[in-house]
Amino acid sequence: MQNRSPHDAAALLDAVEQSPKAVAVHDKSAWVGLFAPDGQVNDPVGSTPHVGAAAIGRFFDTFIAPNSIEFDVQHDVVAGMSVLRDLTVYTTMSTGVTMRIPMHLRYDLIAEGPDSSPRIQRLFAHWELQTMIGQLLRSGGRGLLASVILGPQLIRHQGLSGCAGFLRGLAGVRKRGKARVVELVGALAQAETATVSSLLAPNATLSADGVSETSVAEFVSTAQHLEVEKLLSAGRTVSATVHLDGRRGVGLFEFSRNAADRGAISAVRLYI
Repeated sequence: MQNRSPHDAAALLDAVEQSPKAVAVHDKSAWVGLFAPDGQVNDPVGSTPHVGAAAIGRFFDTFIAPNSIEFDVQHDVVAGMSVLRDLTVYTTMSTGVTMRIPMHLRYDLIAEGPDSSPRIQRLFAHWELQTMIGQLLRSGGRGLLASVILGPQLIRHQGLSGCAGFLRGLAGVRKRGKARVVELVGALAQAETATVSSLLAPNATLSADGVSETSVAEFVSTAQHLEVEKLLSAGRTVSATVHLDGRRGVGLFEFSRNAADRGAISAVRLYI
């Protein structure tokens, strides 16, 4: 864990850790209260965000309240006012089936109130919805029953538009995005600046620390020994567990929404 925050890293980590604690005891008011008034939940990334206390409360009712959820955190990184978590989430649904969900979480925090205590402004949960659905359907009768129950829960708490917004999480860059990230890492290993540039969108954002931006040439020099594993595709972002010069962190590789740059990487942020 590295601290590049003007605020105390321990305070940011403690604020983030309150989330799994509230989830474990199903304390809705405590969990919703962790967010800023304009806070948002992107879970999974690519689905429609839940913005504001009321929407975040409905998210809790839909996806947290009926289930037992355990967070197995392997690594944390603090960068500026963001906390990145590399973890696996175990979700036991009402029928007793347990889902194992590899995940990367990004919490963007803001200092609010008279004591400037950190609150969550944005939560991004990077995990693969299509993989989770496949795991659920392969879990036998209890998995099938859980999927049958989930539909009415979604409609009751989210409405039809909310259901459609959730299913947007099935779209994204998927395997082709992961392949492009692997190609980028290979070009970095060979210090092929021209190839790296060809994989990036014009004016792509590059950061080797999750805070400051750098040029393509500087990024190639800094990230030449980058290694990636646990690649997850969520929406237009591929997240990865990254290793660089003996340090571990989380990398976020965002893909362009511009049709002219389709398939190009528009941002690379390494939180190490």
